Amino acid sequence: MKNYILLITLLLGTFSGFAQVNYLEESEADFARRMEWFTDAEYGMFIHFGLYSQLGGIYKGNDEGRYAEWIQCNQKIPKSEYIKLIKTWTPKKYNADKIAKLAKKSGMKYIVITSKHHEGFCLFESEFTEYDIASSPMKGRDFIKELSDACKKHGLHFGTYYSIIDWNHPSHDIPDENASEQDRERWRNPKMIEGKKAEYVQYMKNQVKELIEKYDTEILWFDGDWADYWTLEDGDDLYQYIRELKPDIIINNRVSKRKIFKKDFGTPEQFHPDSKLKHYWEACYTMNDSWGYKIIDEDWKSPKEVYEKLQDINGKGGNFLLNVGPDGNGEVPKVSADILLKVGKMLK
Repeated sequence: MKNYILLITLLLGTFSGFAQVNYLEESEADFARRMEWFTDAEYGMFIHFGLYSQLGGIYKGNDEGRYAEWIQCNQKIPKSEYIKLIKTWTPKKYNADKIAKLAKKSGMKYIVITSKHHEGFCLFESEFTEYDIASSPMKGRDFIKELSDACKKHGLHFGTYYSIIDWNHPSHDIPDENASEQDRERWRNPKMIEGKKAEYVQYMKNQVKELIEKYDTEILWFDGDWADYWTLEDGDDLYQYIRELKPDIIINNRVSKRKIFKKDFGTPEQFHPDSKLKHYWEACYTMNDSWGYKIIDEDWKSPKEVYEKLQDINGKGGNFLLNVGPDGNGEVPKVSADILLKVGKMLK
């Protein structure tokens, strides 16, 4: 009996030790091993896709705003009006296999897709909200699952973008009426309704767990860290939680405050540094001028420009994450695909 009790005690101590691992204090050797595939990959595809894609940057004839995925903020669309877009969202031509093939043929080694952008709509079927693909006309499909499977099939690494801010969640103070210019800041930097933060953080953790356990995401790519309610301590806590769920996962620095926090990799956006950095990094760029699909945006980068950026970024030790914005039908614009394929040929 004493031996049995001793064994149980030892086991509990062992499990307790696992729970106490501080992943923020990872050794340099372990960190380098975890980041190895990522640094070897060098070139990936970013995909911005959501309810906003069907608008193409235009709402009721208004095309105000640079980034199409920010259209709710740019045009001050009341929450009660914006959520109606879920009823008309029918991207039936979304083809994950075709997208994965395009990425591979273009020389890319990984894909990161917006599982949930600032609008709060989820491209996956979530147990924790009805504002997801299962509540749209596309019920029965799960775009995150389809892309995860396609990446595995074609030998690509798979990652998911997840926004820290959420214009749909009841914890956020978002205008539900015609907003003034001053009110636009309530989208740009949302205020947390008093007493609701713990509820929202748990909501995030629940959905992040879904992305890991249901879709085997290898990268979690956060955004929205500029929100005043999100602190360094919040970032540390979420980082630790994620690594406990999946120790080998890779997380970008926007899980916390990007200007201070650099683990696992920095994320310069629409620019890249002039020289090598002391931390891992990945530069993300649009192919034209918007992340989400924008009908009137024809400011495309040439294949030569994309190729030269890739060479320059890789030469300085960074990865290049190049964005495509599928249209309202779920298809990658032909111009985007042509540019990527031409760059792929140049790489060969």
